[in-house]
Amino acid sequence: MELYKAFQISAAGMRAQGTRLRVAAENVANADSLPTGQGQEPYRRKLLTFKNVMDREIGAELVKVNKVITDKSDFGLKYEPSHPAANDQGYVQTPNVEPLVEMMDLREAQRSYEANLNVIQSSRSMLLKTLDILQ
Repeated sequence: MELYKAFQISAAGMRAQGTRLRVAAENVANADSLPTGQGQEPYRRKLLTFKNVMDREIGAELVKVNKVITDKSDFGLKYEPSHPAANDQGYVQTPNVEPLVEMMDLREAQRSYEANLNVIQSSRSMLLKTLDILQ
């Protein structure tokens, strides 16, 4: 049944976007975390990649999270000479997280999640109307 396939495709999208929300939330939560001692690195931003997976049972490609990777971009520097993790010049490395970028990613993931939810709600409504006609 085609409506059942729509449920599965949208559910896969919701799972992927849910993971994306979790990763972005983790990044935002750690945006201000600093290392506790010299030689330690601060939190490193996480990113995720998606992949298409063919589901032969329903005959459609589903989106899945491929992997969660760490962002290799440079850390920021903050002048704080009294901090235990400060280098010889008084700078402490800060996470490579940009809260504004993460908030935009959160918003995009939320909209994608809601779009998939709307597909499920529309499919459910169509299925109920079909059942009403058949009674």
